[in-house]
Amino acid sequence: MQKIVPHLWYDTQAGEAAELYTRLFPDSRIKSRTKIQDTPSGTVETLTISLMGLDFILLSAGPYFQFTPAISFLVACDTKEEVDRYWAALREGGGELMPLGSYPFSERYGWLSDKFGLSWQIMLMGDIGYKQKITPTLMFVGDQCGKAEEAMNFYAKLLPGSSVESVLRYGSGAAPDAENSVKHGEFKLSGLGFAAMDSAYEHGFSFNEAISLMVNCETQDEIDRYWKALSAQPEAEQCGWLKDKYGLSWQIVPTILDTLMGGGEPNKTARVTEAFLKMKKFDIAALVRAYENK
Repeated sequence: MQKIVPHLWYDTQAGEAAELYTRLFPDSRIKSRTKIQDTPSGTVETLTISLMGLDFILLSAGPYFQFTPAISFLVACDTKEEVDRYWAALREGGGELMPLGSYPFSERYGWLSDKFGLSWQIMLMGDIGYKQKITPTLMFVGDQCGKAEEAMNFYAKLLPGSSVESVLRYGSGAAPDAENSVKHGEFKLSGLGFAAMDSAYEHGFSFNEAISLMVNCETQDEIDRYWKALSAQPEAEQCGWLKDKYGLSWQIVPTILDTLMGGGEPNKTARVTEAFLKMKKFDIAALVRAYENK
């Protein structure tokens, strides 16, 4: 099981998005599709998909959050034709953030938002080696600008199997970006590759709940440890969700929840749903009691 899973919140289009992405990217598929009744958002749909080796969870749960470029997904390409194919399919109905073209760091690159608002960077890698086709990329802006390196080190220290791999810094002539802040950083969290950058430009957006990082936990002790280390905004705590000191949203979730929710017995699913909707931090024992009706 992938330890950390990007979680994407849509209004009603999670299913449509899953179909688009799994058709577009090779070696991709929809792994599961479920609906949960009687939530604060009404009936919500959850899909787990695999895109070229990376799992995502997509959720349709109402128009509460909108994607921003503060988190984007970098697609590593081997040929210009691959870049152009992904660009054409994802650009339809969306918008350009950086036009497709030649840049000092890549002969063929572009940054766009698809028709659902999700941001993608499509890049010809050339001689740059890569191990992961799709890389979640965090951009630290506004009050968080300048904290990318601190955040990478904080996350890497917290999660086993994590490390900061490389940091490319801005030079002295990069205003408004500060000298020595992070132009591009690469790090791993529990074996999954991420990238990060600082940007001092006025963007008008930041991290929000539209994209969160779901951490799958085996035990209550593990849940407790991550919750204590990460949660920095008590008002954001709800149903396993939290926000850290950088404004990034996380979900700290017990792996057993899939079993408790997916048994095909509506009464048990309803009881577990009712129980976790009342929680901030997940309590595994209480969820099991709800499942067993004790």
